[in-house]
Amino acid sequence: MDLRRLASFLAVAEEKHFGRAAARLYLSRAAVTGHVQQLERQLGSTLLTRAPVELTPAGERLVKHARVLIDTANAAAADLADLRVDDRPFRVGIMGHGSAELTPASMRALRRARPDLRIAVVTLDFSEGESALLEDRVDVAFVRPAPVDERITVDVLTTEQRVVVVPDSWPVAEAPGVRLADILDLPFLSMPEHTPRSFTDYLYFAAARGGEAPRRIPDTALTPHDVLTSAALGRGAGSSLASFTRYYPWPGTAFVPVVDAPWDQSVLATRTGDRRPEVRLMRSVATKLSRELGPELGLVPRT
Repeated sequence: MDLRRLASFLAVAEEKHFGRAAARLYLSRAAVTGHVQQLERQLGSTLLTRAPVELTPAGERLVKHARVLIDTANAAAADLADLRVDDRPFRVGIMGHGSAELTPASMRALRRARPDLRIAVVTLDFSEGESALLEDRVDVAFVRPAPVDERITVDVLTTEQRVVVVPDSWPVAEAPGVRLADILDLPFLSMPEHTPRSFTDYLYFAAARGGEAPRRIPDTALTPHDVLTSAALGRGAGSSLASFTRYYPWPGTAFVPVVDAPWDQSVLATRTGDRRPEVRLMRSVATKLSRELGPELGLVPRT
């Protein structure tokens, strides 16, 4: 019996909602629905009713078995972990420009401290700040904003002013600075359904919206390239941290400081409880460089 299908079924059974289960598993809603349907076909029984989502008698029986099977598989993996010969490189995830100049500086410092360590850089899109770590696709990640998940530990590296990215043909592009009230009605780029809530709240300045959804265009953004392309074509707006303006000066776009928005952070994210020496070393060199170089580069407010 496929453990992925069982995990999807169990998540829906516990959440009583396909969308929430998908977000919890970092899968699309369609994938979770497909897993449940495949399991139902395999077993020849309907496991869940829809609208509202409730367990059927067959589903009630399967829940107990599903929990035992998944717990057993996890326990087996944990028991064998210390025997695994792992020749993978140390995988560093970087979303966009990461933590600006602190990202390459940290990588160079890690290389000097551990010249024997094989390092692989993994490019992350805006939806992967949490899932790449939780799915063991990277060992550390330079991301923004800070993930909100107890399974992830963050070290704050930069604290920067927010900027809005807009077409240079829009009137707001001429302003030396704008206030939140000036930009909340702008049409923003869309994000995929599986994007973590922490990132969409950050992108759309959710705290200032009073619960109102942003006006969104059909264009979907997963990378800085997507944001800049849409802005250069005059279609929609995005947002970022101030250091974005140094890394992505594109013709046809403008970067305008949002003067009354709370400053936000980029972080080094790691799996909570990961005590491997290379992870600890990466955290140490990155936070040390943040303290030493951050104020000089304008990435950390001077005290």
